[in-house]
Amino acid sequence: MTFTDLTDLASRALGGGVVAANDEFFAAMDNLVNPEPSQFETWTYGPKGKVYDGWETRRRRTPGHDWAVVRLGAPGVIRGVVIDTAHFTGNYPPYVSVDACELPGHPSPAELADSPWTELIPRSPVKGDTRNHFPVTAPARYTHVRLNIYPDGGVARLRVHGTVIPDPALLHGLTVDLAAMELGAVIAGCSNMFYGSPGNLLLPDRPRQMSEGWETARRREDGNEWALVHLAAPGRIRLAELDTTHFKGNAPGEASLRATPDPSDDSAWFDLLPRTRLQPDTRHRFRLDSPHEATHVRLDIYPDGGMARLRLWGETTPTSP
Repeated sequence: MTFTDLTDLASRALGGGVVAANDEFFAAMDNLVNPEPSQFETWTYGPKGKVYDGWETRRRRTPGHDWAVVRLGAPGVIRGVVIDTAHFTGNYPPYVSVDACELPGHPSPAELADSPWTELIPRSPVKGDTRNHFPVTAPARYTHVRLNIYPDGGVARLRVHGTVIPDPALLHGLTVDLAAMELGAVIAGCSNMFYGSPGNLLLPDRPRQMSEGWETARRREDGNEWALVHLAAPGRIRLAELDTTHFKGNAPGEASLRATPDPSDDSAWFDLLPRTRLQPDTRHRFRLDSPHEATHVRLDIYPDGGMARLRLWGETTPTSP
């Protein structure tokens, strides 16, 4: 099992959105950043033709190309882009390119149009009904990307994988959720994720159903399951929320939290929350009283089961970048 520090910065689950496109005649631009995979139903047709779960422009009869601008839900350094043309076979664009920019605040489409853009991916060929992967080496922090398609066609999803770089003004001096993915927290490891990814623990908003949480297989041997969180920034944790919403017959019986400023030093670990009984389908909140700084927190569940969300509220420490 491999874990990295990469997050889909464009995902609607983190607040990403498509703020402008020059055309969306056949399928809406907003579909590009939906977190779930694109779906396809053979016999679904509407007034404009086949209904696609993606972004699709009309057939271009004039020179030029089509484009869509995406606001990243979590600004950061981009390491790779996936242009997913799932289900687009005779109507995908043969070429694409991607640009990026950084603009603070909440710019309008007109302000973005006037902003300088940096080319991340030059005009490149893509295949239909394929997840087309492109590595990116630009070291800068970006807030928006622009997908260009040549000359027209359909793209199901745009994934912008990278490392979240939050605005320090949103962290320092405030009480924040240090386990929030949108601020840069990531899963650094876990024992089991048979039914659901541990990354779901760090998502914003309330879970809508059981599939939006972390769930392990049924454990048949001694021991317990666990997940390790690399916090968004070093800090002191004051409040923990362990949310078992929607997990009813499969919630853990108990849970505990341990933390450390250095996961490579076994002696640096300290208890945040002792082994504590949990209830199914419940948001549990625990006031913590630890004076120690932490960079990582380990959630242990006993013996197995599912957890919807983990919130770790606290303040960043003065040494945080």
